[in-house]
Amino acid sequence: MTAFWGVSVVKANFSHLPKLLVFAGRKGGHKGRVRQYTSPEEIDAQLQAEKQKANEEDEQEEGGDGASGDPKKEKKSLDSDESEDEDDDYQQKRKGVEGLIDIENPNRVAQTTKKVTQLDLDGPKELSRREREEIEKQKAKERYMKMHLAGKTEQAKADLARLAIIRKQREEAARKKEEERKAKDDATLSGKRMQSLSLNK
Repeated sequence: MTAFWGVSVVKANFSHLPKLLVFAGRKGGHKGRVRQYTSPEEIDAQLQAEKQKANEEDEQEEGGDGASGDPKKEKKSLDSDESEDEDDDYQQKRKGVEGLIDIENPNRVAQTTKKVTQLDLDGPKELSRREREEIEKQKAKERYMKMHLAGKTEQAKADLARLAIIRKQREEAARKKEEERKAKDDATLSGKRMQSLSLNK
């Protein structure tokens, strides 16, 4: 509390509230960010840290210098610092809702780095999903072509039936053409005979 021209002003501490960002302009901020949830343990730890800071500030204001205080109080503050470190470690281990919900996302698996001596270069290389799918497509295409050439697929059977029909049509057309040619030859021969007979008379 401070006095300003005879009026007491209370300073408000808003450090425990989240900082809000204000964006100017038409376009908003990044909407694709992951939501971050605060677990109850984190909130409790923050409140305890704020209370401790407030108590330490009060002690410093009352006692002046912190070195002239009780050794018991100093020991207590050291113990509280250690507990804060433990709380920080706990918070680093479990952030957000990880403590509340079991999250199993294969994309979030942390890849462990391996040393060069640990790498297995001789072992079989694992293919990516796209590479595996591409190989499977090629094998399926090869199988289909083998069956197609053997005449076992539906399309091959339809093609063979169509070819048989076309072959029959061509054979019939050739036979008709041959018959027409023979008929024409017979007609010309009979015409020549008639002429030769008429000339002989």
